[in-house]
Amino acid sequence: MAKGGSQSIARALSGYFVSLGGKIETGFYVKSLEQLPSCYAVLFDVSPRQLLQISGNYFSGSYKRKLTRFKYGMGVFKIDWALDAPIPFTARECRLAGTVHIGNTIKEIRASEKAAWEGSESSAPFVLLAQQSIFDDSRAPQGKHTAWAYCHVPNGSTKDMTEIIEKQVERFAPGFRESIIGRHTMNTQQIEDYNPNYIGGDIVGGANTIRQLFARPVLKYSPYRTSANGIYICSASTPPGGGVHGFCGYHAARRVLLDIFRNREIPA
Repeated sequence: MAKGGSQSIARALSGYFVSLGGKIETGFYVKSLEQLPSCYAVLFDVSPRQLLQISGNYFSGSYKRKLTRFKYGMGVFKIDWALDAPIPFTARECRLAGTVHIGNTIKEIRASEKAAWEGSESSAPFVLLAQQSIFDDSRAPQGKHTAWAYCHVPNGSTKDMTEIIEKQVERFAPGFRESIIGRHTMNTQQIEDYNPNYIGGDIVGGANTIRQLFARPVLKYSPYRTSANGIYICSASTPPGGGVHGFCGYHAARRVLLDIFRNREIPA
């Protein structure tokens, strides 16, 4: 985990990029490829839906049809907590973990995930919980703590899962609710409003089906290339999918560089 929060990772990466001569522009909503300056390659860190909206006019009919068939996955309901004390997990190992996966038995986990996939909310969901403040005291005022958690829900669900998630945490950490000072929640629609790439609250860029592990976003030799020269996709909707790894962008960047050198064109 990054001291001070994940924003410190973004600051480090952007600082390095700028030191190499890069330029970062924020607060600019790209709706069309025509809004971008002429260049050798454009890499889109967006979902297939946004890619079609921005540059679909440049794609072949076959490629556009394949993008429209891309399947999005389950959404999430997320809670951020301000806490008066560390989460009092019964298991000592959980009190010492930055991330805790709350699910009890494999049978319960399977049932809750199956329910969300098939369109219903579970009463005992699998919950992913992070409690970084027990290791990083810069996350909260002295003597206080923070934590966040989410569970899977059907794509587009607007059901308030606050009570259900907190009940699930309380189940394995009796007294947890007494430590809550404040909370902030986001349902799938609010998550998509926050980031339009999170379609229906899907934060991993598309359903992780067997087919879409490889055909992501479409089945082709180089999934980072689109059907139009110079237009690439580098988001979690490409292999190896969502996760804290950066490999989607890494492989897309390598693809662009290989194409540049093979075409013997070095952009200014």
